[in-house]
Amino acid sequence: MQPYSLDLRTRVAAACGEPGARKTAVAQRFGVSRAFVTLLLRQQRETGSLAPKPARGGPARLLSASDQAWLVAYVGQHTDATLAELGAAWLAHSGRLVGQTCIWNVLDANRLRRKKKPACHGA
Repeated sequence: MQPYSLDLRTRVAAACGEPGARKTAVAQRFGVSRAFVTLLLRQQRETGSLAPKPARGGPARLLSASDQAWLVAYVGQHTDATLAELGAAWLAHSGRLVGQTCIWNVLDANRLRRKKKPACHGA
């Protein structure tokens, strides 16, 4: 989801500065939540800026690039391995336990699919 534009943020802050303005009325007028208005005004008060904060990026990956390369190579050698089997192989290789979702994300990023049978084209 993209942050609200600086133009909208400026108009919301200006509307809140009008005499008798209420946050709820301003939020309804501009189609934003009351919480957004409250947080925007707090940001303006604390930092002096209305610009959106930079994206935080999310958590770091559990597997490094070399770990991912090992997993991809292993899948290349063991093409019929299930996610559970790949997890067990990873545990034996590294001594670290990772979830099946982590393994799936690595495979998906490398366009490796786990489907065993080709698609059925009707009968």
